[in-house]
This record gives sequence, structure tokens and C-alpha cells, in this order.
Amino acid sequence: ELGLRPELLRAVDEAGYTTPTPIQVQAIPVILAGKDVMGGAQTGTGKTAAFALPLLQRLVEGNKPATGPRKPRALILVPTRELAVQVADSVRSYGKHMRLNVTTIFGGAGMGPQVDNLRRGVDILVATPGRLIDHMERGRIDLSRLQMLVLDEADRMLDMGFMPDVERICQALPAERQTLLFSATLDGNIGRIARDILKNPKTIQIAQQKEKHANIEQRLHF
Repeated sequence: ELGLRPELLRAVDEAGYTTPTPIQVQAIPVILAGKDVMGGAQTGTGKTAAFALPLLQRLVEGNKPATGPRKPRALILVPTRELAVQVADSVRSYGKHMRLNVTTIFGGAGMGPQVDNLRRGVDILVATPGRLIDHMERGRIDLSRLQMLVLDEADRMLDMGFMPDVERICQALPAERQTLLFSATLDGNIGRIARDILKNPKTIQIAQQKEKHANIEQRLHF
């Protein structure tokens, strides 16, 4: 009912998903329509599938890659190496019936294999900001064909001091693109950054910003 392609529905079924989460129900149709999205959602709400499924569909249905090595058409920026691996695994799982290449770039790992993967061609790049800038400064990444940008866990990237790098990366991307921002909170500096990076975004807020996480039990010991 969300308008996803059969290849994606098959992968979702094989992953054991039966009922979409609230963020998926609200975000997927908006992203498929090509609009920018500012999503407020905690970890564990299904937000990775909320942006990855429509992202995969738009890349498959969009402009075909030019001849020669594939250049990234989607960039997913994340705060940590662990999240980069997790998101890339999810994207590969959802897109396993599609011919799209997914590559990760993060610090704490050798540059050589990452460079080899970039040379072979990439459709979807999942990266941490610092290491991505390292590759950009060395002229190893061409982002001129980028169509979609996702900022995942933007509040954590802000807390970790990555926002100057994120803003620098955004300046190097094509102005005509679809941008998606997901954060546990959408107030304060995140709201300001979103206004600078996104164009007339649709705001989707799942759970109140001050609401405690349902899976955390809290006790007070005197």
C-alpha cells in the first residue's frame, strides 16, 4: 500500500517484516514523491528502512548511470563506523534483488580497500564525515551525479562535532538533490542546520522529543 516495488516487498518479506512502523508509514510516500524530509525518530523505530526503501526505489526508477564506472547517486552520512556498517548491511538486505552497489567509508580502517571499491563503481555510499572528506581532498570521489543525501542520527553528528564537516560536504554536492535528515530531536541547532540544508522539507515527528524510551527501565536508589 506504500507504493514500493515488488523487488523491495520481496526483500522486506524475506527479512520478516510484516507491518510498517509509524515512521515508515509516514516517510516512505513522501520520499517516493521526491520531497525533502526532516524526520524526528529515535533509534529502534525502523527509520533506516523508512529512508532506505524509497531511496533504493528512486535510484532504480531514476536516471540510469552514465557509461563508465558508477559514481555515487546516494550518500548516507552517519556519525560512527558501527552505524555505517549497520546501515550498509540493511541497505544491501533491502536491495538484494536490485543491481545497486553499496560501499562504506569510515575511519579506523585502511584507505586502500575503500579506494578500490570506489574505483569499481558505487551507487550508494555510506560514510562518516571525516573519512569522506579525506577521500574528497585526495580527489578519489566524484559526487557530481549525486541525487540523494541522507543525514542519519544528525543530533549525534552535531554532538560529536561533525557538523562543520557535514556542511562542507553539502557545499560540494549538486544543489539539485533530495535531502533527508533524521534525528532524535529536531529543535535547537538541528533545526537551524536543517533549514540551511533542506528545501521546504516535510516534517515528520514520531514520539515527543522529551518522551523517555519505552525500553529503558528507570529506578532511583537513595
